This record gives sequence, structure tokens and C-alpha cells, in this order.
Amino acid sequence: MAVSRRDVPTADGPMDVYLHAPEGGAPAPVVIMYPDAYGVRDTVHRMAARLASAGYLVAVPNVFHRAGADATPPAKIDFADPEQRAWLGRVTSQATPPRVMADTGALLDVLAGEPGALDGPVGTIGYCIGGRMAFTAATAHPERVAAAASIHGGGLGSDDPSSPYLAADRIRAALYIAIATDDPHHTAADHARLVAALDEAKVDYETEILPARHGFALVDFPVYDEAAAERHWERSLALFARALHPAA
Repeated sequence: MAVSRRDVPTADGPMDVYLHAPEGGAPAPVVIMYPDAYGVRDTVHRMAARLASAGYLVAVPNVFHRAGADATPPAKIDFADPEQRAWLGRVTSQATPPRVMADTGALLDVLAGEPGALDGPVGTIGYCIGGRMAFTAATAHPERVAAAASIHGGGLGSDDPSSPYLAADRIRAALYIAIATDDPHHTAADHARLVAALDEAKVDYETEILPARHGFALVDFPVYDEAAAERHWERSLALFARALHPAA
């Protein structure tokens, strides 16, 4: 797959975005892939390449660009390392939902002029904190997002006043939400609030709780689970095929 870089102007400086294009060169539907808290790295690029191979122009934004060089991920991921946890807090605190959604709007404007992008609405997919971003994009840009996949996303239905389930009535997209078992970042109470809000808003959605731990889809995470990861690929690709290829 061909990979190129775009620097998207934002209110806080340029955001580097990496475009993974499918083979053939014909315009393709766009999917924005939001990384987890460890940011853009080889694992994320490999996942973007896999999605591109299915026929999508995949945009991977560095949503942590405000952190500058501090956003560079460690060579080895270790959830238990207190220094890594402190680093994660520093980096992610700068990527607030309003900032990331403003950046997403700027990215959508740039993608509208991208020769390899098919005209029409886009899809989003994200992991961990990126799962919340993918979901939130469907509430913040409802006229432009037709499909959103949140994979072990945190805070989707929390009691935080900024939790995106509170804006479920704005969603026009079809959703796929994959939840990890006993996930402290998405509790049973969170899930109940989320499902109730989606049902009340009559959102087209599928949600499932997979027998794996938070972070299961990322191969460089110590909790990677191949079966759960493959399940998320199966359902996410089905979502995008249905929502981004309506005439197919």
C-alpha cells in the first residue's frame, strides 16, 4: 500500500496525518483511524495498511501532536510502568475531545480535496482513547460520518459530563462497539447508560462484549487477543462495507 503524509493546519499548529491508500489508485471511501494512547507507531500503520487493503483510503491522524516530541511512544509498552503511566497522562491530557473534534473537522476539510478520497461521508475507527474519539466524531460531525467503530473504547457512557453518549441523539452513523470483558474503562453501568441512550435515539448500532481484556486488538499490547482482534476486524469491515458502499 502507498503511504503519504499530510500536515493539516489546526488552531494549535500542524497535525501530521498519514494516508494509507489501497492498490489501484482509484478514489476510495475514507476511514479515519484514531490510535490508542500510545499514538501513531508501526502497529497502527500495519492496522491501517490492513484496512486499506480492503479498499479504503485510511487517514491516521497524530491526535497527540500538541505534545510534540513528548508524544513519541516507548520502545516497549508496559501498562504497569509508573513512568509510562505518567507519560500517558501528560500526552493524553492535551488531546481533549473538543480539540480532537476541531482537528477532525480540519482533517475532513483537507480530505474533501484529496484526489484519492471518494466523495461522500466517511467512516471512523479507533482503539482505547481512540475508540472514544471515533464514537465522538459521529456526534460532532454527524453529517460527515456514516460509520463509526469503537474498539475497547473508554468513557463512552461514563458519568463524565463530556461523555459522548450524552449526544447520542446527534448520531446519524451506523455504529459497531466492541467491549472488553470487565473493562474498568467501560463498566457495566457505563454500558447500560450507553445502550439506553442509543436505543432512545434510535441509532443503528451493534455492540458486543468480547471475552478479552482492554486493549485486545493491538498486537504490541501485552493483553493482545488474536480471536477478539479478528472478530473486531470482521465486524468493522462489515460495518464499513454496509455504510460506505450503499450501492454495493
